[in-house]
Amino acid sequence: MSARASVVLAVCGGIAAYKACEVLRGLQKAGCDVRVVMSEDACRFVGTASFEALSGHTVVTSLYGNPDTPIPHVSLADSAELCVVVPATANVIAKMALGIADDALSTTLLAMHRTVLVAPGMNVHMWQHPATQANVRALTERGVFLVGPKSGRLACGDVGEGKLADVDDIVCSALALLGEQGHVSHDLAGRRIVVNAGPTHEAIDAVRYIANCSTGKMGYAIAAEAAFRGAKVTLVSGPCTLVTPAGVRRVDVVSAAQMYDATREAFDGADAAVCAAAVADYTPAHPANRKLKKDTDQLLSIELQETKDILAELGRTKGDRIVIGFAAETDKLIENAKAKLERKQADLIVANDVSRKDSTFGADTSRVTFVGAKGIEQLETLPLCEVAREVVSRLAVLLDGAGVERAARGEVG
Repeated sequence: MSARASVVLAVCGGIAAYKACEVLRGLQKAGCDVRVVMSEDACRFVGTASFEALSGHTVVTSLYGNPDTPIPHVSLADSAELCVVVPATANVIAKMALGIADDALSTTLLAMHRTVLVAPGMNVHMWQHPATQANVRALTERGVFLVGPKSGRLACGDVGEGKLADVDDIVCSALALLGEQGHVSHDLAGRRIVVNAGPTHEAIDAVRYIANCSTGKMGYAIAAEAAFRGAKVTLVSGPCTLVTPAGVRRVDVVSAAQMYDATREAFDGADAAVCAAAVADYTPAHPANRKLKKDTDQLLSIELQETKDILAELGRTKGDRIVIGFAAETDKLIENAKAKLERKQADLIVANDVSRKDSTFGADTSRVTFVGAKGIEQLETLPLCEVAREVVSRLAVLLDGAGVERAARGEVG
């Protein structure tokens, strides 16, 4: 953060209200000063003491008797550079759409004159109701930003859309909005960064393929972080269901061969590459162009051939550019990462033990170790958006160092 951004967290009365504590902590770790306003219903799910202890500020629950100001809703609105509503219930969304101000939270939202990010969380039928959808459309037309909801099993037992977005996604969306307002250092302004992400699918026949467990979450988080810090980002993505981060150019690929070609092409005009994809090491040598049948095409073995090594190729051809790779390991983490750093001619390896539940494929957290020429740095288990922030910060330092070296040689650019 180039300046400490002031964020108002509006906590509504939904079962996911406890996750607002995690959102608060995520924003604080990014350097934000967070103040909280809660509805009376929210206080039935999470006590004010939790938010006061975490934020260091008095929590506003009423328009009256506030020890800091006689007009808390106006004070909060005037202090905020961003307001995050989580979990935004159908009731509060309706109040926002209609301009109803009948408690401290809704009055604060009506007085709010800065950017607002809404993270809905409710029953699937409430979310899909025409009234809620009309209210959401009205808010977005006014410039309110939305993150989520996602589909899944809800607290009530129903399955469907309405589940609160992941905490990491809410925090990253909030930080991206703050970045657009100049509260995140644009230390990558003018830089061109390539990120690859996700798995590859290697065809066996027309309907079957070899793949791995990668979801692309880490690479997408890195692309988002680099973009809102000013970089022009090309994201080369294997098959993923994730939403393209704002401001990022996405190139979709399927196979390792396609990812090799797309990443190399994007790297030709780039300053750096972050290879976060889980690219297949082997691919079937003779994939069938039709569906193989068990009764007529006995597939007892598959002949494999090695795929082209993307990270090694970028390391070999990088020149003064920066290349960062990832090492997903299950044993000998540091030893394997050091070997990969040297073998691939990378500038940094981000290593993680995927046998750990907090650092495996698909997890919303990761415990990474940075392995570089200057040594080893172990991080604690962090949400993916915070891991992405750490990776991109080190990328910025490496890019600055490369620029200094070029200047010392009398080169420009």
